[in-house]
Amino acid sequence: MRKLFATLALAFSALLAFAAPANAERVRDLGQFQGVRSNQLTGYGIVVGLPGTGDDNLAYLTQAMKGVSGRMGLTLPPGVAPGLKNAAAVMITADLPAFSKPGQRIDVTVSTIGKAKSLRGGALIMTPLYGADGQIYAMAQGNLAVGGLDVGGRDGSNVTINIPTVGRIADGASVERAVATGFDNGGDLSWNLFTADFMTASRVRDAINRKLPGTATVTDGVSLALRLPPNADTRASLMAAIEMIDVSPAETPARVIVNSRTGTVVINSAVRVAPAAISHGKLVVRVDEKPTVVQPAPFSGGRTAVEQSSRIRVEEEDRKVMMFQPGASLSKIVDALNMLGVTPSDLVAILEALKQAGALKAEMVVI
Repeated sequence: MRKLFATLALAFSALLAFAAPANAERVRDLGQFQGVRSNQLTGYGIVVGLPGTGDDNLAYLTQAMKGVSGRMGLTLPPGVAPGLKNAAAVMITADLPAFSKPGQRIDVTVSTIGKAKSLRGGALIMTPLYGADGQIYAMAQGNLAVGGLDVGGRDGSNVTINIPTVGRIADGASVERAVATGFDNGGDLSWNLFTADFMTASRVRDAINRKLPGTATVTDGVSLALRLPPNADTRASLMAAIEMIDVSPAETPARVIVNSRTGTVVINSAVRVAPAAISHGKLVVRVDEKPTVVQPAPFSGGRTAVEQSSRIRVEEEDRKVMMFQPGASLSKIVDALNMLGVTPSDLVAILEALKQAGALKAEMVVI
């Protein structure tokens, strides 16, 4: 039994020694290797086969239909605009993942750019998808899956569910050209943080060098230079090992985020408040007008008149004064503001006042 307990204690100690640090995150969740990213593709095309819910004689759609007909060997009469209720001009967007090779399939999203009411039941004609450099990287074609619905009646009533003018084609495009990532080139490989932070960059460097000594150096607050072998197989294995290393990132800067459109206020855990007292009350002044009609006595020769009657009331809520202790944390701030019973708009006013008083140790960001 003693040997068993000793073995268990030794195993437990080993687990503690190799356990991930508190609040640790994987390197792959903090950033990514430069060049290993997706690329956006766009294209202009035509969806056909619509049940009368397409565009109606749009000039650019008419020209496109004539071009498509010409490629098929059909020449439309000059000066005649075909009725195009069964077709719609669309924009196609897609993301080309890193390391995509010719012949692989990617999903595409199709959206109308004209007056088409719905793309339900339509099929996209073969359309080239272009990258930012103007080169063709994929070809899209296929039947659309539309989650929206648009139904109208003769009296003008209309019911729309979701968005019927946007559809998606799973595996709707075939990759025709690969994007160079620089992965298989010799020399240093750059790794970039998603958010610039010198402390986090230094901790990532130290964690990588503990596992692979002499591999990482900090370039700036975002980038690390990694000295990896030029061999693609060895480089891929080392990159996979680096991505799974656990790192404790630096604490985020103290910020208060205010959404001016929705009234949402977000306070992160790094926010601290210096000694301050808050008194927040609400003064309501209400004026009620109740005019009355005064009728003269019969045969008195008087005229009917309106007599004004006003009533003014002043109400002020009784609110307590809250005192923040030095270095008050987020939980203390929330508890105190909840006791005051503040609304989101009142909370923004209080935080702005604390910032002006120099008591709020945080950056206020209005979005």
